[in-house]
Amino acid sequence: MGSRKRGVPEINAGSMADIAFLLLIFFLVTTTMDVDKGLLVKLPPWSEEAQEPPQDIKEKNIFVVLVNAQDQLLVEDEYATLEDVRRMAKEFIDNNGDGTCQECRGLRDPASSDNPGKAVISLQNDRGTSYNMFIKVRNELLGAYSELRNDLATRKYGRDYESLSESDKEEVNAVYPQFISEAEPVEVGG
Repeated sequence: MGSRKRGVPEINAGSMADIAFLLLIFFLVTTTMDVDKGLLVKLPPWSEEAQEPPQDIKEKNIFVVLVNAQDQLLVEDEYATLEDVRRMAKEFIDNNGDGTCQECRGLRDPASSDNPGKAVISLQNDRGTSYNMFIKVRNELLGAYSELRNDLATRKYGRDYESLSESDKEEVNAVYPQFISEAEPVEVGG
């Protein structure tokens, strides 16, 4: 008897391309992509119409917050800590220097802002400022507006700001409009 050579069994590779394609589709569909995170800021709507020229703002109505490359704060030409920013911003916004705001409870300092409708906060930072510090300072400034609006809502409506109707929120926002100017970072250095 002759020995039969056994043949090496072959693997059917015809469907391997199909399987690889299905796996590729599976991983593409199920993989989550990292999305860059940033600040949600609503910009004013674009308009083709000619804009009215910018109004001159009195210097006393501008609250200047500077953050340098070492994440140090200079608020209204004085060194400040992050904890001071919210308090100082609230005092500035709520000042009511001209006495036109009926709802304001500020000190009425004639050297500070005239009223919340004219108060502008200018946030400027150095190119070397850390993103984390910029966010913290911006949150403190937004927190100042939030606290003032919440205090007014509690006094006027007996509820916090978030539980108000849209029309009531608009009334509160009319008393404390939010004007924060974020200037282009500058190369100041230290």
